[in-house]
Amino acid sequence: MQFHHHGYVSGDPRVENAAGTGIDRPEELPDETDVLIVGSGPAGMLLAAQMSQFPAVSTRIIERRGGRLPLGQADGIQPRSVETFQAFGFAERITAEAYNIGYMNFWGPDPEDPSRIRRTSRTEDYGLKISEFPHLIVNQARVLDYFAEAAALGPGRIRPDYGVEFVALTRDDADEYPLAVRVRHVEGARAGEERTIRAKFVVGCDGARSGVREAIGRRHVGRFAAHAWGVMDVLVNTDFPDWRIKCAITSEAGNILHIPREGGYLSRMYIDLGEVPDTDNRAVRSTPIEEIIRRANEILHPYSIDVKQVAWHSVYEVGHRVTDRFDDVEDGDGRTPRVFLTGDACHTHSAKAGQGMNVSMQDGFNLGWKLGHVLTGLAPASLLSTYSGERQPVAQQLIDFDREWSSLMARKPHEISDPDDLANYYLATAEFPSGFMTRYEPSAIVADDRHQALAEGYPVGKRFASVPVTRVGDGNVVHLGHHARADGRWRVYAFADPDAAALGTWAEWAASADSPLVRFTPAGADVDAVFDVKVVYPQSYDEVDLLAVPEVFRPRTGPLGLMDWEKVYAAGPGAWNSVDIFAERGIDRRGAVVVVRPDQYVAAVLPLEATAELDAFLTGAFAG
Repeated sequence: MQFHHHGYVSGDPRVENAAGTGIDRPEELPDETDVLIVGSGPAGMLLAAQMSQFPAVSTRIIERRGGRLPLGQADGIQPRSVETFQAFGFAERITAEAYNIGYMNFWGPDPEDPSRIRRTSRTEDYGLKISEFPHLIVNQARVLDYFAEAAALGPGRIRPDYGVEFVALTRDDADEYPLAVRVRHVEGARAGEERTIRAKFVVGCDGARSGVREAIGRRHVGRFAAHAWGVMDVLVNTDFPDWRIKCAITSEAGNILHIPREGGYLSRMYIDLGEVPDTDNRAVRSTPIEEIIRRANEILHPYSIDVKQVAWHSVYEVGHRVTDRFDDVEDGDGRTPRVFLTGDACHTHSAKAGQGMNVSMQDGFNLGWKLGHVLTGLAPASLLSTYSGERQPVAQQLIDFDREWSSLMARKPHEISDPDDLANYYLATAEFPSGFMTRYEPSAIVADDRHQALAEGYPVGKRFASVPVTRVGDGNVVHLGHHARADGRWRVYAFADPDAAALGTWAEWAASADSPLVRFTPAGADVDAVFDVKVVYPQSYDEVDLLAVPEVFRPRTGPLGLMDWEKVYAAGPGAWNSVDIFAERGIDRRGAVVVVRPDQYVAAVLPLEATAELDAFLTGAFAG
């Protein structure tokens, strides 16, 4: 973590200096705001944390609840989400309190006595095989707390306006603030009062029954499956031996997905309640907790649970729906999107795949930096059209995956020909549930893959996968990608050729007035305010003369003009690092440039010599 570059810091370095709208931020909800976020769920709170890094933009977030969420329904945290937490500065802290999924075990009927279950297989969890980040279980409420902290401590000092609900919305493009949002106070002295807030952009993060979605005429497309599940968070005594291991359990009496939770004692159980007839009229949702517990014990036979406390429970029918579009415009109508949908407002599904909160957060991460760039004048308004185009296909992939997983989980024993097929499916599809399958198509902010062979391990359009490298300034081994924070900046990684001749030419160009890295950095801003430029040399760190490294990789920033010592790395293996990033990620030894978007997705792979191509790409992204 870097600090002090604006002067000595004696307090908590996570508390950034207030700036722009974060200085003297009004307590009362103003009449006008640039961005109005509706709903403080995972997508909304991540979006608020991201917008806090753009303090020149006024952002407010309204929430109908009177305060923080005390207990959330979602709890599964995929490795990609932990990687995102790292970018926002709290991965280590939330990992310390979470349950880390190390294994998933599978249980089925005992062939000698099908009324009893037995363990059929043990599998290592996919998390640590596919990433340096773990697969966690932690209460959604704690995730929101951490994002709320990041938003409040960022330069924009954003805090939710609790006790305010969305009522209606209209759009008039003739107005500087085109969106008129009707809101109602539902808490406190002003309860019942309605007023209109004008906004440039509105983001609906308000759940499956989204009022924002209804206001812009978007439709949830899909259906409910005729299968119901009870879910409960419980504290129990039990003789089931895998109580603290994630388990998929199939028996003659039904199915259970069992997920231990944080704290060492709490566990969540999804209990199969069976098929729901068309005439049920949702009566299954009134299933009492006593019946859910009875079903659980029936499925677990010969084991049992003695429930001491139920922290939370619910009943749901599996539903798979995707909204027809994630913004308020149609293709080709020439208008700038002004209203966006995220999370459950645009995709709903079962909870058993553990994807809802995770995909929702990536919706917010995708959208936040784009709003920041457009509203600060860094990028054209057309950038905002990429949000729906990029995130809607991801939502459809989620629905398709969840439909398959839910169907497999709901099978009866006689429908299973191979007792290991569920375990095999779980491992074979690991890239999707871990959050790493997403690949964005070519656009103004994703180049084509004509130079992909220069860095095969960094597929254009996929997230930048970190690798340990040695920081030349101090010899410490660090993950290259972990230095990147969710601060709205692009990353440009230059991988040097053996004698650094091509690198030197590239660096001279990058620092010149003709370079887009200079042209698109606002006058008076730090030289790395928009583009964080780093270099990785192929040799060991003690063979790199730091003071001979081109100055573009040693910028002087902040009011004191202090040199940044942490942008120069070495790939060569040594006593503390046995990994060579060139070999690990298939990077051509002649060198390459990898450009990464603020949301950690690879935007372009280019040769060091291709400065004209890099210029053209960034000009398209920033000037439109």
